[in-house]
Formats: sequence, structure tokens, C-alpha cells
Amino acid sequence: MERNTIKEITSILSNYLQGKEKAIELTLITFFSKGHLLIEDLPGLGKTTLAIGIAKVLGLDYGRVQATSDLLPSDIIGVSVFNKEKSQFEFKPGPIFNNILLVDEINRATPKTQSALLEAMGEKQVTVDGTTYKLPEPFFVIATQNPSEQYGTFPLPESQLDRFLMKISIGYPSKEAEKEIIKGGSKREELYSLKPFITKEQILKIREEIQKVYVSDKMADYILDIVWATRESKYLESGLSTRGTLALVNSAKTNAFFEGRDFIIPEDIKKLYPYVITHRVIFKPEFESQKQEIIKWIVESVPIPL
Repeated sequence: MERNTIKEITSILSNYLQGKEKAIELTLITFFSKGHLLIEDLPGLGKTTLAIGIAKVLGLDYGRVQATSDLLPSDIIGVSVFNKEKSQFEFKPGPIFNNILLVDEINRATPKTQSALLEAMGEKQVTVDGTTYKLPEPFFVIATQNPSEQYGTFPLPESQLDRFLMKISIGYPSKEAEKEIIKGGSKREELYSLKPFITKEQILKIREEIQKVYVSDKMADYILDIVWATRESKYLESGLSTRGTLALVNSAKTNAFFEGRDFIIPEDIKKLYPYVITHRVIFKPEFESQKQEIIKWIVESVPIPL
């Protein structure tokens, strides 16, 4: 899969998500990096349409959960039901047993229900009544959340945020794109007729190829310098975790692969760090309102390897 193929997929989905090419590209990078995606935005900006489109164009199974305050972990994972005929319990899998799971408005679920996703996202498996069940491969969670100031939301704990490779916003469409939406109406129903662009076998092969992208000693040192700059920053309570470091590396590898390279360069890091780092670090309270500016300053202060 070369850069042209990604452009074709982005172009196809752009017909249904006008003006959202950046969000589509970041979603694909997250998916092929074997990560999960958190989208923070107001309702009605195309989050569900994006998830459906990605599932259809990749030819993968798709499930959706609408998070509410009374949502239970079993509503996501599944439940054991007693079979009278067999005199034994049988596991009835929940929507998490799909290749792509959309958890809509995840921060409206209680912390107990949110935590039900931790094992699934980290280990690609779930445990019910002492029995472990493997999730399908590939497995990709797209979670959406409303801004924290919205009524009736529960902030995601740091351990949950760290499971998401990227956090992005879709944002409002441009006036030109919204004009086309007004004239043409919603195209979500048309998404269901989309034919897969690649096969599941191709997806798994691409993921293997991405892992082979070369990381030089200079690039490894550059990434570590950025990581340690977050850990030692006077603006942060805690810096990037080891999981966050690997997320930065993996996403850079995928971006390099999409651009036709078999090695990463500083531009890969500079393109992706706002979406990979910012939600994973903990800011001191007095700097909460300057998150993006602080992370940019930290990264830009690290010398680029020659």
C-alpha cells in the first residue's frame, strides 16, 4: 500500500465527510499503527459518519455503543447466560467483538463502565467470569467524547487516556464544504453501499510491513530527547509514559510508510506530536489553558538531528 492508495481512500471518504481530509488521514494512521482513537468534539460534526466510513472502506465488521450514565460493562463486553437445555452458562458476546467499535460519547458512561474497555484496548482480549476471550484482529476503538464542560460527563482517567494512540477533533467544516452539505444533504446512508477498498489479509500484511520501517539511532535519540523534555518540564506534573513513547514511534512509522519511505524522519514526529502527546501528559493546574502551546514549545526546543 503506497501513498497513492491512502490518497484514494481519503478521497473516497471525503465525498461523505466534506472538508475532513485531515481527520480521515489521522484516523487511518491510528488504525494502521494498531492504536485506538479518541475524538473530542461537539455532537453533529460527523464522528459517527467517519467511523462507519472507515469500517466500510476497509471491509471490517462494525459495532456501536451509545454511552449513557446507566450503561453497564456487560452491555459492551457481553454476558454469560444460563442454558437450561445444556445446564451450563453460555457467553453471549457484546458489540466489542467487532473489528471496529464506536463508543459514542464515552465520557457520559460511568468510570466503572469506562474501565471495562481498558483490558480490551490494551490486551485485545476480555475476561468474563474467569474466562478470557480473544478479540478479532484487527481491533480498533473509535471513542468520541463531548467537551468536559458539557453537562452530565465523567472525565476520562489518565490510565484510560493513555490507551488512545491519538486524540483529535474533527471541527466545523469550511463554509464551502458546509454549503455542499446543505445542497446535497447527509450522505451517511450512502456509506452502507461502499465496497471494501482492501481485504482484511492486506490490512494485516500492511501492519506487518509498517513494523519494519527503520528507526535510526539519531531518530531514537531525538524521540527520547522529546520524551524526557516532557518528563522534566516545569509546566507538567508528569510527562510521556513508555506507552506514549511507543505510540509516537509507531505513528511516525505509519506516516513514513504512507509517504513511501522505509525510515522515519523528524517531520513525521512534528506532524503527529500534537495528537499523540498532549492528552497523555498531566499539566500543572495553572497551565491547563495553554496545553497545545506548551507541548509545541517543548518539542520545538529539542534540536533536530543532523
